[in-house]
Amino acid sequence: MPFPIPPPVEPMLAKPSQALPEGDGWLYEPKWDGFRALVFRAGGELLVQSRELKPLGRYFPELEAPLRAHLPERCVVDGEIVVAGAAGLDFEALLLRIHPAASRVQLLAAERPASFVAFDLLALGDRDLRGAPLADRRALLERALAAAAPPVHLTPATRDRAAAEDWFARFEGAGLDGVVAKELASPYRSGQRTMVKVKHARTADCAVGGFRWHKGGRGTEVGSLLLGLYDDAGRLHHAGICSSFTAARRRELAAELAPLREGALQGHPWRDWAEAEAGDAGAPRMPGASSRWNRGKDLSWEPLRVERACEVAYDHLQGDRFRHATRFVRWRPDRAPASCRYDQLEVTPPYELSRIFRREGGARGGSPSPLA
Repeated sequence: MPFPIPPPVEPMLAKPSQALPEGDGWLYEPKWDGFRALVFRAGGELLVQSRELKPLGRYFPELEAPLRAHLPERCVVDGEIVVAGAAGLDFEALLLRIHPAASRVQLLAAERPASFVAFDLLALGDRDLRGAPLADRRALLERALAAAAPPVHLTPATRDRAAAEDWFARFEGAGLDGVVAKELASPYRSGQRTMVKVKHARTADCAVGGFRWHKGGRGTEVGSLLLGLYDDAGRLHHAGICSSFTAARRRELAAELAPLREGALQGHPWRDWAEAEAGDAGAPRMPGASSRWNRGKDLSWEPLRVERACEVAYDHLQGDRFRHATRFVRWRPDRAPASCRYDQLEVTPPYELSRIFRREGGARGGSPSPLA
Protein backbone atom coordinates (compact mmCIF):
# COMPACT_ATOMS: atom_id res chain seq x y z
CA MET A 1 0.00 0.00 0.00
CA PRO A 2 1.60 3.33 -1.03
CA PHE A 3 1.85 6.32 1.28
CA PRO A 4 -0.74 9.06 0.59
CA ILE A 5 2.15 11.40 -0.27
CA PRO A 6 5.51 9.99 -1.37
CA PRO A 7 8.34 10.88 1.02
CA PRO A 8 10.43 12.85 1.60
CA VAL A 9 8.45 16.03 2.20
CA GLU A 10 10.06 19.26 3.35
CA PRO A 11 8.35 20.53 6.51
CA MET A 12 6.84 23.99 6.67
CA LEU A 13 9.09 26.33 8.65
CA ALA A 14 8.77 29.40 10.86
CA LYS A 15 10.32 32.85 10.79
CA PRO A 16 11.26 34.62 14.03
CA SER A 17 9.32 37.58 15.39
CA GLN A 18 9.54 39.78 18.47
CA ALA A 19 5.80 39.55 19.18
CA LEU A 20 2.81 37.38 18.40
CA PRO A 21 0.76 38.62 15.43
CA GLU A 22 -2.49 40.37 16.27
CA GLY A 23 -5.92 40.23 14.71
CA ASP A 24 -8.27 37.45 13.69
CA GLY A 25 -7.24 34.49 11.61
CA TRP A 26 -4.39 33.12 13.69
CA LEU A 27 -3.92 29.82 15.49
CA TYR A 28 -1.36 29.74 18.32
CA GLU A 29 0.49 26.65 19.55
CA PRO A 30 3.29 25.96 22.05
CA LYS A 31 6.70 25.67 20.38
CA TRP A 32 8.04 22.24 21.27
CA ASP A 33 11.75 21.73 21.94
CA GLY A 34 12.41 18.41 20.25
CA PHE A 35 13.11 16.76 16.90
CA ARG A 36 10.79 17.75 14.05
CA ALA A 37 9.28 14.61 12.55
CA LEU A 38 6.91 13.84 9.70
CA VAL A 39 5.20 10.46 10.11
CA PHE A 40 4.04 8.59 6.99
CA ARG A 41 1.70 5.65 7.49
CA ALA A 42 0.12 3.26 4.98
CA GLY A 43 -1.28 0.20 6.71
CA GLY A 44 1.66 -1.71 8.11
CA GLU A 45 4.21 0.62 6.53
CA LEU A 46 5.55 3.40 8.75
CA LEU A 47 8.23 5.99 8.03
CA VAL A 48 9.41 8.70 10.42
CA GLN A 49 11.25 11.47 8.54
CA SER A 50 13.47 14.15 10.05
CA ARG A 51 13.53 17.83 9.16
CA GLU A 52 16.64 17.04 7.08
CA LEU A 53 14.56 14.53 5.04
CA LYS A 54 16.30 11.50 6.57
CA PRO A 55 14.81 8.43 8.29
CA LEU A 56 14.52 9.04 12.02
CA GLY A 57 12.56 6.04 13.24
CA ARG A 58 15.49 3.78 14.12
CA TYR A 59 16.44 6.13 16.95
CA PHE A 60 12.97 5.92 18.54
CA PRO A 61 11.84 2.29 18.27
CA GLU A 62 9.44 2.67 21.21
CA LEU A 63 7.23 4.98 19.11
CA GLU A 64 6.56 2.53 16.30
CA ALA A 65 3.77 0.55 17.99
CA PRO A 66 1.98 3.62 19.46
CA LEU A 67 2.07 5.43 16.12
CA ARG A 68 0.52 2.40 14.42
CA ALA A 69 -2.10 2.19 17.14
CA HIS A 70 -3.14 5.84 17.29
CA LEU A 71 -2.63 7.29 13.81
CA PRO A 72 -5.13 6.76 10.96
CA GLU A 73 -4.55 3.81 8.62
CA ARG A 74 -3.23 6.07 5.84
CA CYS A 75 -1.95 9.51 6.73
CA VAL A 76 0.95 11.93 6.88
CA VAL A 77 1.28 13.80 10.18
CA ASP A 78 3.65 16.63 11.06
CA GLY A 79 4.85 16.90 14.65
CA GLU A 80 7.69 16.77 17.14
CA ILE A 81 9.44 13.98 19.01
CA VAL A 82 10.16 14.97 22.61
CA VAL A 83 11.46 13.37 25.79
CA ALA A 84 9.91 14.48 29.06
CA GLY A 85 11.95 14.56 32.25
CA ALA A 86 11.19 15.43 35.83
CA ALA A 87 11.85 19.13 35.16
CA GLY A 88 10.24 19.33 31.73
CA LEU A 89 11.38 18.55 28.20
CA ASP A 90 14.88 17.10 28.07
CA PHE A 91 16.64 17.87 24.79
CA GLU A 92 19.90 16.33 26.01
CA ALA A 93 18.11 12.98 26.28
CA LEU A 94 17.06 13.35 22.64
CA LEU A 95 20.63 14.02 21.56
CA LEU A 96 21.78 10.83 23.24
CA ARG A 97 19.49 8.86 20.93
CA ILE A 98 21.53 9.74 17.85
CA HIS A 99 23.81 6.78 18.40
CA PRO A 100 25.06 4.20 15.88
CA ALA A 101 24.59 1.23 18.22
CA ALA A 102 21.06 -0.21 18.16
CA SER A 103 21.62 -1.78 21.58
CA ARG A 104 22.38 1.63 23.08
CA VAL A 105 19.28 3.14 21.46
CA GLN A 106 17.12 0.31 22.82
CA LEU A 107 18.51 0.83 26.33
CA LEU A 108 17.82 4.57 26.25
CA ALA A 109 14.36 3.97 24.80
CA ALA A 110 13.53 1.78 27.78
CA GLU A 111 14.99 4.20 30.32
CA ARG A 112 13.63 7.45 28.86
CA PRO A 113 10.87 6.75 26.32
CA ALA A 114 9.98 9.47 23.85
CA SER A 115 6.60 10.95 22.91
CA PHE A 116 5.19 12.27 19.65
CA VAL A 117 3.25 15.55 19.60
CA ALA A 118 1.18 16.04 16.44
CA PHE A 119 0.37 19.53 15.14
CA ASP A 120 -0.54 19.24 11.46
CA LEU A 121 -2.12 16.80 9.01
CA LEU A 122 -0.76 16.69 5.46
CA ALA A 123 -2.74 13.73 4.15
CA LEU A 124 -5.60 11.49 5.22
CA GLY A 125 -6.64 8.42 3.28
CA ASP A 126 -6.26 9.32 -0.40
CA ARG A 127 -6.58 13.07 0.27
CA ASP A 128 -3.56 15.33 -0.08
CA LEU A 129 -4.42 18.10 2.39
CA ARG A 130 -1.46 20.38 1.79
CA GLY A 131 -3.59 22.75 -0.30
CA ALA A 132 -6.36 22.91 2.30
CA PRO A 133 -6.47 25.79 4.83
CA LEU A 134 -5.02 25.13 8.27
CA ALA A 135 -8.46 25.49 9.87
CA ASP A 136 -9.66 22.44 7.94
CA ARG A 137 -6.47 20.46 8.54
CA ARG A 138 -6.66 21.16 12.28
CA ALA A 139 -10.30 20.05 12.49
CA LEU A 140 -9.47 16.79 10.69
CA LEU A 141 -6.43 16.25 12.91
CA GLU A 142 -8.52 16.71 16.05
CA ARG A 143 -11.01 14.11 14.87
CA ALA A 144 -8.27 11.72 13.74
CA LEU A 145 -6.53 11.84 17.14
CA ALA A 146 -9.63 12.10 19.32
CA ALA A 147 -8.88 8.70 20.86
CA ALA A 148 -5.08 9.05 20.93
CA ALA A 149 -3.29 8.16 24.16
CA PRO A 150 0.25 8.69 25.46
CA PRO A 151 2.84 8.67 24.08
CA VAL A 152 0.95 10.13 21.08
CA HIS A 153 -0.49 13.59 21.71
CA LEU A 154 -2.28 16.41 19.93
CA THR A 155 -0.69 19.77 20.62
CA PRO A 156 -2.85 22.35 22.40
CA ALA A 157 -3.95 25.23 20.17
CA THR A 158 -5.90 28.43 20.65
CA ARG A 159 -7.21 31.35 18.59
CA ASP A 160 -7.04 33.60 21.65
CA ARG A 161 -3.87 35.77 21.56
CA ALA A 162 -4.16 36.54 25.28
CA ALA A 163 -4.16 32.82 26.05
CA ALA A 164 -1.11 32.36 23.81
CA GLU A 165 0.74 35.14 25.66
CA ASP A 166 -0.09 33.39 28.91
CA TRP A 167 1.31 30.16 27.48
CA PHE A 168 4.47 32.01 26.46
CA ALA A 169 5.02 33.12 30.06
CA ARG A 170 4.08 29.87 31.81
CA PHE A 171 5.16 27.05 29.55
CA GLU A 172 8.85 27.93 29.55
CA GLY A 173 9.07 26.19 32.92
CA ALA A 174 8.22 22.96 31.13
CA GLY A 175 11.09 23.42 28.68
CA LEU A 176 9.13 24.77 25.73
CA ASP A 177 10.77 27.27 23.37
CA GLY A 178 7.96 29.77 23.00
CA VAL A 179 4.83 30.06 20.85
CA VAL A 180 4.18 29.48 17.14
CA ALA A 181 1.48 31.36 15.20
CA LYS A 182 -0.09 29.99 12.02
CA GLU A 183 -2.60 31.59 9.67
CA LEU A 184 -5.86 29.63 9.71
CA ALA A 185 -6.43 30.28 6.01
CA SER A 186 -2.96 29.19 4.90
CA PRO A 187 -2.13 25.97 3.04
CA TYR A 188 0.83 23.78 4.02
CA ARG A 189 3.81 25.32 2.22
CA SER A 190 6.72 22.87 2.32
CA GLY A 191 10.12 24.42 2.91
CA GLN A 192 8.72 27.95 3.29
CA ARG A 193 8.89 30.07 6.43
CA THR A 194 5.23 30.97 6.60
CA MET A 195 4.68 30.35 10.31
CA VAL A 196 5.71 32.88 12.97
CA LYS A 197 7.70 31.88 16.05
CA VAL A 198 8.26 33.97 19.15
CA LYS A 199 10.99 32.64 21.40
CA HIS A 200 12.27 33.65 24.80
CA ALA A 201 15.25 36.00 24.64
CA ARG A 202 17.54 37.31 27.37
CA THR A 203 21.21 38.17 27.88
CA ALA A 204 24.06 36.87 30.02
CA ASP A 205 27.66 37.88 30.70
CA CYS A 206 30.10 35.05 30.01
CA ALA A 207 33.80 34.41 30.37
CA VAL A 208 35.55 33.63 27.06
CA GLY A 209 37.75 30.57 27.48
CA GLY A 210 38.69 29.81 23.91
CA PHE A 211 37.53 29.70 20.31
CA ARG A 212 37.27 27.49 17.25
CA TRP A 213 38.59 28.40 13.84
CA HIS A 214 36.09 28.92 11.06
CA LYS A 215 36.02 25.90 8.76
CA GLY A 216 36.86 28.06 5.75
CA GLY A 217 39.55 30.17 7.38
CA ARG A 218 41.61 28.12 9.78
CA GLY A 219 44.36 30.29 11.20
CA THR A 220 42.81 33.52 9.95
CA GLU A 221 39.11 33.56 10.92
CA VAL A 222 37.41 32.80 14.23
CA GLY A 223 34.32 30.65 13.79
CA SER A 224 32.92 30.71 17.32
CA LEU A 225 33.79 31.82 20.83
CA LEU A 226 33.68 29.25 23.64
CA LEU A 227 31.70 30.63 26.54
CA GLY A 228 32.11 29.78 30.19
CA LEU A 229 30.18 30.32 33.40
CA TYR A 230 31.50 29.79 36.93
CA ASP A 231 29.67 27.70 39.50
CA ASP A 232 29.55 28.30 43.25
CA ALA A 233 32.77 26.33 43.71
CA GLY A 234 34.66 28.62 41.31
CA ARG A 235 34.91 26.08 38.48
CA LEU A 236 34.54 27.31 34.91
CA HIS A 237 32.03 25.26 32.89
CA HIS A 238 31.73 25.34 29.12
CA ALA A 239 28.22 26.78 28.72
CA GLY A 240 27.97 27.09 24.94
CA ILE A 241 29.21 29.00 21.93
CA CYS A 242 28.77 32.36 20.28
CA SER A 243 28.84 32.28 16.48
CA SER A 244 27.30 33.78 13.30
CA PHE A 245 29.95 36.46 12.80
CA THR A 246 30.45 38.13 9.44
CA ALA A 247 33.59 37.26 7.48
CA ALA A 248 35.12 40.63 8.30
CA ARG A 249 34.35 40.24 11.99
CA ARG A 250 35.85 36.73 12.01
CA ARG A 251 39.13 38.12 10.74
CA GLU A 252 39.04 40.98 13.23
CA LEU A 253 38.49 38.55 16.10
CA ALA A 254 41.47 36.44 15.02
CA ALA A 255 43.74 39.48 15.36
CA GLU A 256 41.99 40.79 18.47
CA LEU A 257 42.32 37.52 20.38
CA ALA A 258 45.87 36.67 19.26
CA PRO A 259 47.55 38.15 22.38
CA LEU A 260 45.35 36.01 24.64
CA ARG A 261 46.59 32.81 22.97
CA GLU A 262 50.12 33.23 24.34
CA GLY A 263 50.65 30.80 27.22
CA ALA A 264 46.92 30.17 27.41
CA LEU A 265 47.07 26.42 27.95
CA GLN A 266 49.26 26.66 31.03
CA GLY A 267 46.90 26.56 33.97
CA HIS A 268 43.82 26.75 31.77
CA PRO A 269 40.68 25.46 33.58
CA TRP A 270 39.76 23.33 30.54
CA ARG A 271 43.20 21.86 29.95
CA ASP A 272 42.20 18.40 31.11
CA TRP A 273 38.85 18.22 29.31
CA ALA A 274 39.69 14.74 28.04
CA GLU A 275 39.61 13.40 31.59
CA ALA A 276 36.10 14.77 32.05
CA GLU A 277 34.97 13.13 28.80
CA ALA A 278 36.42 9.84 30.03
CA GLY A 279 34.00 9.86 32.94
CA ASP A 280 34.96 12.24 35.74
CA ALA A 281 31.41 13.15 36.75
CA GLY A 282 32.57 15.75 39.22
CA ALA A 283 34.61 17.72 36.71
CA PRO A 284 33.24 20.84 35.03
CA ARG A 285 31.74 20.64 31.54
CA MET A 286 34.42 20.97 28.87
CA PRO A 287 34.36 22.08 25.22
CA GLY A 288 36.07 19.13 23.57
CA ALA A 289 33.46 16.38 23.76
CA SER A 290 32.76 14.57 20.50
CA SER A 291 29.69 15.48 18.49
CA ARG A 292 26.73 13.10 18.65
CA TRP A 293 25.56 14.38 15.29
CA ASN A 294 28.80 13.95 13.35
CA ARG A 295 31.51 11.79 14.86
CA GLY A 296 33.98 13.09 12.28
CA LYS A 297 33.33 16.75 12.98
CA ASP A 298 36.37 18.77 14.01
CA LEU A 299 35.71 20.08 17.51
CA SER A 300 39.29 21.06 18.23
CA TRP A 301 39.60 24.40 19.99
CA GLU A 302 42.16 27.05 20.77
CA PRO A 303 42.52 28.06 24.43
CA LEU A 304 42.58 31.70 25.49
CA ARG A 305 43.72 33.16 28.75
CA VAL A 306 40.47 33.70 30.62
CA GLU A 307 40.75 37.47 30.80
CA ARG A 308 37.77 38.65 28.78
CA ALA A 309 34.02 38.72 29.33
CA CYS A 310 31.29 39.34 26.80
CA GLU A 311 27.54 39.81 26.82
CA VAL A 312 25.54 37.40 24.67
CA ALA A 313 21.84 37.05 23.84
CA TYR A 314 20.32 33.62 24.33
CA ASP A 315 16.84 32.14 24.12
CA HIS A 316 16.84 29.05 26.30
CA LEU A 317 18.93 27.26 28.90
CA GLN A 318 19.03 23.46 28.76
CA GLY A 319 20.45 22.21 32.04
CA ASP A 320 23.71 24.10 32.47
CA ARG A 321 24.20 24.99 28.80
CA PHE A 322 22.70 27.43 26.32
CA ARG A 323 20.30 25.41 24.18
CA HIS A 324 21.31 27.13 20.92
CA ALA A 325 24.28 29.15 19.76
CA THR A 326 24.17 32.60 21.34
CA ARG A 327 24.48 36.00 19.64
CA PHE A 328 27.36 38.31 20.50
CA VAL A 329 26.15 41.65 21.93
CA ARG A 330 29.31 43.39 23.17
CA TRP A 331 32.52 42.97 25.10
CA ARG A 332 32.28 43.66 28.83
CA PRO A 333 35.65 45.21 29.83
CA ASP A 334 33.97 46.36 33.04
CA ARG A 335 33.40 42.80 34.23
CA ALA A 336 35.97 40.35 35.56
CA PRO A 337 35.51 36.91 33.96
CA ALA A 338 35.30 35.33 37.42
CA SER A 339 32.15 37.37 38.07
CA CYS A 340 30.34 35.63 35.18
CA ARG A 341 28.46 33.07 37.23
CA TYR A 342 25.43 30.86 36.84
CA ASP A 343 23.56 32.75 39.53
CA GLN A 344 23.03 35.69 37.13
CA LEU A 345 20.77 33.59 34.92
CA GLU A 346 17.03 33.82 35.16
CA VAL A 347 15.56 30.55 36.42
CA THR A 348 12.06 29.70 35.26
CA PRO A 349 9.91 27.76 37.75
CA PRO A 350 9.06 24.24 36.57
CA TYR A 351 5.68 23.82 34.94
CA GLU A 352 4.11 20.39 34.85
CA LEU A 353 3.80 19.07 31.32
CA SER A 354 0.56 17.33 32.29
CA ARG A 355 -1.06 20.75 32.76
CA ILE A 356 -0.21 21.78 29.20
CA PHE A 357 -2.33 18.95 27.84
CA ARG A 358 -5.40 19.81 29.82
CA ARG A 359 -8.05 21.82 28.03
CA GLU A 360 -7.57 25.50 28.77
CA GLY A 361 -9.86 28.49 28.30
CA GLY A 362 -9.94 29.59 24.69
CA ALA A 363 -8.13 26.46 23.49
CA ARG A 364 -9.29 24.32 20.62
CA GLY A 365 -8.06 20.76 20.68
CA GLY A 366 -5.42 19.31 22.90
CA SER A 367 -5.49 16.15 24.94
CA PRO A 368 -6.38 16.27 28.62
CA SER A 369 -3.94 13.46 29.32
CA PRO A 370 -0.41 14.11 30.58
CA LEU A 371 2.66 13.83 28.41
CA ALA A 372 4.40 10.57 29.27
